[in-house]
Amino acid sequence: MGTMKLFLIIFFCGIISGCKNNSPDVDITIKDKEEPNDPNFLPGEVRPLASIACFQGAYYRKAVSSKDKWRGISAKVVLPQIHYDPARPHPNRTGQYLDNFSIYLGGNGSGQETDIGLTWEVIREANGNVTPDRRAFRPFWRTTKFDDHEIAWANADAQNTNYHFYPGDTLILSLVLVEDKIVKFDVIGQGRIAHKQFSTLIECRGFISSGFAEYKRVNAIDQMNNEGKPVQPTKAKTEGLEWLETNLLRFEGNEVITVPMHSGRFTDMRCPSATQIKVTATDEDKKIGAEKVNIYGTP
Repeated sequence: MGTMKLFLIIFFCGIISGCKNNSPDVDITIKDKEEPNDPNFLPGEVRPLASIACFQGAYYRKAVSSKDKWRGISAKVVLPQIHYDPARPHPNRTGQYLDNFSIYLGGNGSGQETDIGLTWEVIREANGNVTPDRRAFRPFWRTTKFDDHEIAWANADAQNTNYHFYPGDTLILSLVLVEDKIVKFDVIGQGRIAHKQFSTLIECRGFISSGFAEYKRVNAIDQMNNEGKPVQPTKAKTEGLEWLETNLLRFEGNEVITVPMHSGRFTDMRCPSATQIKVTATDEDKKIGAEKVNIYGTP
């Protein structure tokens, strides 16, 4: 059993024991599972779409699963080096720019979209002052409007240095549906930053255990006030990001199983154009949801 899969077993057991639960106790066993006669897919598994139209407004690499009985996603990632375009300063925020950088998980349940991960952000220094410029990757989460709940956006504490992450850091990101309408987001530092951890429960009303959902992993160059519009030309770039592996979680009876998000389990999106997104993956990488990604505003 691989290191990542062992982590998921321990990690999810902690979730089950540590989260609120209004339903009767259920004996849940977590294990790896592959169908012996078809090592690539589970019986009845929905295949991902061959293609999905790009949503305008950013430069990004997205891998998105099928809409099926998925209950979460986990990935091990090395954070990228980032480079701004000095010709695109923010007109109202000294030291900031019209481009920014993010690495995140998320999904769609019952039409509710979630983006949950890390974005390059300002920090609060020990003296209480907020930096004018962005200095670290910090956890964030965003959920779209659903029923009577409006769009929600939040960030982790800006002053807690255990929530500050930097280019070259290796992390495990995990997003799991722990009960109806509640997902748990974890960031676990690896190696020299193993002491850095972040965890929170997030209300996502569109995600329920009896429904189908899709999950995604994304890394992007975001553009300020540009959502839904054609991308703006920029020399901003992000290099050196590595997804070391990616897994999907799924309920099968009373079991929570993990399976690799291999290249056959996701729709490959490189937006707005493949010329801006350089993806490198060996055949072995493709089996475990691993790849290296560089993104360039100017190819």
